[in-house]
Amino acid sequence: MRSTKELAGQFVEAFNKHDEKALLALDAPDATFAAPGGVALKGREASTGYAMAWLNAFPDARMLIRNEITTNDTIVQEFTFEGTHTATLHAPTGDLPATNKRLSGRGVQIIKVRDGLATDTQLYFDQVDILTQLGLMPAAASTR
Repeated sequence: MRSTKELAGQFVEAFNKHDEKALLALDAPDATFAAPGGVALKGREASTGYAMAWLNAFPDARMLIRNEITTNDTIVQEFTFEGTHTATLHAPTGDLPATNKRLSGRGVQIIKVRDGLATDTQLYFDQVDILTQLGLMPAAASTR
C-alpha cells in the first residue's frame, strides 16, 4: 500500500502528465472534493472530472509544488498552477471561454488518505486573482 507522500507524488505526476486514468486510480470510490465557489463533489469520477476540466482548458498546465507537510494520513501542499487558457473551462460554477492568457495561480490542497487512496481533498485558491489574470475581472485599484 502506498504512503501518503507517495500518493501525493503520484497525484502531481499524473496531473502534470494529464493522465486521467492515473488520477482516477488515486481516489477512493467514495472520495469527497471541495473547491472555491461552493464546489462539493463526491466520487472519484467527479473529483477527477474537476481536475480534467482544468487540464483540458489549460493543455500546457503544470502543478509545481512549493512546500508540503505530511503526516500519516494527511498531506498539505502549497503549489503554483501554471498554464495557458486555450479552451473553455467547464467548471461547476459555469463555463469560462478561452482567453488565451497565461495563468500562474497559487493554491493549497489538503488531501486525506486511507488505505493508500485519497478520501477527501480540500482545494483553496484565489478566484479573484485567477479571473483577473485571465482578463475576466478588472484589476483592483491601487491603494496608494
